[in-house]
This record gives sequence, C-alpha cells and structure tokens, in this order.
Amino acid sequence: MATVLQAVDRKDLRGSRLNKIRQSGGIPAVLYGKTLDTTPVTVDEIEFIKTYREVGKTGVFKLDKDGKKYDVMIYDMQVDRIKNEFIHLDFYAVDMKSELDADIPVNLTGEAKGAKEGGVVQLAAYELSVRALPANLPDSINLDVSDLDINDSIQVKDIKGVGEFEFNNDPEEVVVSVLPPTEEPEEPAAEEGAEPELVDAEEGDGEGNEEKSENNES
Repeated sequence: MATVLQAVDRKDLRGSRLNKIRQSGGIPAVLYGKTLDTTPVTVDEIEFIKTYREVGKTGVFKLDKDGKKYDVMIYDMQVDRIKNEFIHLDFYAVDMKSELDADIPVNLTGEAKGAKEGGVVQLAAYELSVRALPANLPDSINLDVSDLDINDSIQVKDIKGVGEFEFNNDPEEVVVSVLPPTEEPEEPAAEEGAEPELVDAEEGDGEGNEEKSENNES
C-alpha cells in the first residue's frame, strides 16, 4: 500500500500564523509542480516524520489534499537544528512517466584494504546527480570500498549496475579514493654543543534567511 500523507490548505499566510501552526504540531509547507500552481498547505509533523523515515528524501509518496492525491517528492526541508524541528517543507508534484534529475547521497560500505595499511579513505563526492523516472530514484548510492588499496579510486564510470538510472556527473570524476598515509617529517638532529641561531625580527605596523517559498507567498 502506497504511503499517503494528509495535507490541508493554509489560507492565513501571516508570519504569526506560521508559529501557531508549528506550536500546534503542524509544519507549514507548499505544494507545486510543472503544471501545478504553488499552494500553501500544512501537514502533521508526526505523520510527516513517519513518511520521511519510510520513503527517504528522494522517495515518491502520495500527498492527499482535499481528497485529491498527488505523487510528490520532498524537494526541500528547512530545519531548526537547535530546536530540532521542521520549519518549512517543499513538496514537488512529479509526473511518474517523465524522467527528472536528483542529487543522491553517496554511502560507503566496507573497510578499504588500504585503510588497514594506514591509508586514508577520502570521499570526494558526497552526492551524485542522477536522471531517472521518479519511481527509480535511489535513496543512496552505495559503494563498497573493501577492495581499494592505497592510491586506488572509484570514478563515476566505475559505478555500474546499481539501479535503473544514469549519472549526470563527468564519468572521469573521482568519487572516493585511498590516499597514502601521512608521514611525519623527522626532526633534524641537533649538533652537539651547537647554539641555536638567533634571528632579529622586525616590528610590524600596528559576520539567516527566511525561506524563499514563504516570501513568494506573501
């Protein structure tokens, strides 16, 4: 059964009303798409968190507004990290038959052979851009680095057979590599009886933003 999140129209667009929505357990949001005008809505915070945990950032689910269901993705989330609460959400209505581009996070698995020898695993691309039908967008790009030795790397062109999508990135772009261990420079041995050289030094002379979608509504 497809995930369905309920949404209600948000008529009052004043800033003071937004705080009341959040205080009552709701999240202000907007729904929009290529053939859909921007519509202010409100969703229940607890239900949204359940939906987000189930489908992830790039998953497609149903948004039910006044009995009409839309296939949507979470296009943007504004979060107050201090209060640990959602400030605002953007839901994008997608055409399930049309491909779209999305940035997908890269997730590394396994322990690189080179790391066991003192090498350093460096993730150069935290996200990769892919193009696919909405239903085929992955939650993450999982890369197993177990076989990587020191000075080995994985480029975009090396990632194959991981899903029904294509990458927009340059095929030669390095995604992850194993760097040689950092060698500490040796301290030069001081000559016996030698005095440190004194060098005279000359004296020298004498820092948030309200969300775009809400500004567009007012």
